[in-house]
Amino acid sequence: MLEPLAPPEDLTIPRPGSTTTRSLLSRALRRLLTDLGRLDTRLARSEARAGYAALLTAVREAMARDPGAVWSALRRPTIGALIRYARFAGRVPEVLDELTATLLVELALAGALEQTVRVPAPARVISLGARQMWRLPAGTIACGAAGVQVGAEGRALDAYTAGTCHAEVADGLVLAWVDNNPLAAVEAHPDKRGNAIDFGKRTIDEWVAALRGALELIARYMPALADEMALVLQQVVPVGYDEGRHLSASYQEAIGTVYLSLHPNAMTMAEALIHEFSHNKLNLLFELDAVLENAFSPLYPSPVRPDPRPLHGVLLAVHAFQPVAELYQKMLAAGDPRADDPGFARRCAAIVAGNREGAAVLRAHARATRVGAGVLAEIDRIDRGNEG
Repeated sequence: MLEPLAPPEDLTIPRPGSTTTRSLLSRALRRLLTDLGRLDTRLARSEARAGYAALLTAVREAMARDPGAVWSALRRPTIGALIRYARFAGRVPEVLDELTATLLVELALAGALEQTVRVPAPARVISLGARQMWRLPAGTIACGAAGVQVGAEGRALDAYTAGTCHAEVADGLVLAWVDNNPLAAVEAHPDKRGNAIDFGKRTIDEWVAALRGALELIARYMPALADEMALVLQQVVPVGYDEGRHLSASYQEAIGTVYLSLHPNAMTMAEALIHEFSHNKLNLLFELDAVLENAFSPLYPSPVRPDPRPLHGVLLAVHAFQPVAELYQKMLAAGDPRADDPGFARRCAAIVAGNREGAAVLRAHARATRVGAGVLAEIDRIDRGNEG
């Protein structure tokens, strides 16, 4: 039995050696495993129900033999997004088929299955473990100790490889131009329409170089945050190129994934990574606690959005932009050559001002849960530290 969740003290800007995010990730994975066993399949077709039942048996056996393989698979956003989506839309048989096959393939490729499990083959399987996507014909897929075979004739899975669809950015992080998040087309920002995969007429090498440069910048000035990114983030999905701004997104269902547009400025890319990763961290907490008792009504002005936002959105914005401001401040203090540009200090001041506005809204109106009070206290502490 886990101890009650403690109010986090450094979820916004981690202290050196922080274990806050690691602890939240561990708890969120435990919830994910529980959710996997509770998916509603009552209205799914009989084959999906049988496949789902076989999956649960296989997962239980794998947990006894190789629990690390199960936890590693559940960490994959290509699996977690399907489970979290299915927990509120469990009557979608295609999602259940893809979830069942994807999780079984990951476990089989990790050598964690002892018995062979045959389930309906979805149209595709994406494996972040193998950095592969396979397009499958109608029929069945068999996963077990001998690997994965497709169809009654037992053809090798590699016969259905869709080609290269991932590029290594860093250890454990890829640029992915395939995505199985069922919510990717759902967009909350008024200036953006979904997250269709788009390289913006730039090469994969340009994307990878820009992402690596941004990560190196973060690691130099905010190493504790970089360590958290290495723990949580697994894929960046490209959504275009824009010289004027960055357009980005993340989803509570797809923890471990960020959707980013490419920008020629390294600082803008670093901002985008910090921003969306911070959403990933807060989404881990939302998996475990409501954080705010009045999260979704009424609406209030947002420091970073043109439209009024519920406090949930204001909290997401301030929590994401406070570490961005911290990066700018550390670079200014260190005399980084980028900080010599007059626009650098202006951008830093604008971010701090927006954070102050958002923090004031939260201070005046937010009703926090016991756990959420820790997040608001940290935001308030950071905001007051930036006064003057």
